[in-house]
Amino acid sequence: MFTPCPCPVTTTLSVIGGKWKPIILYVIRDETKRFSQIKKMIPAISQKMLTQQLRELEQDGIVHRKVYAVVPPKVEYTLTAHGQTLMPIMDAMAVWGKRHNQSNGAAP
Repeated sequence: MFTPCPCPVTTTLSVIGGKWKPIILYVIRDETKRFSQIKKMIPAISQKMLTQQLRELEQDGIVHRKVYAVVPPKVEYTLTAHGQTLMPIMDAMAVWGKRHNQSNGAAP
């Protein structure tokens, strides 16, 4: 049976890996956003998937979810202090992606 290595890269990827989590983190990096704002900024993600990914990020202590007792419901998401520590990684990924696109002749 395969057991994943305890390497730090594996740990990082288990928290921020996947198709949507890096994009979600990039969207909420600078300011608190409501669920509907995040959804509008990532139109290709389903509501169910966005909810699931945000819950996982919340469980990992990366995102803080604040619920207001109002009708209609208002929920806001913001990065925790721990989540903010991921921003240098996200910045490096963005820089690398731009350079990669440029070297391959893709639009920025």
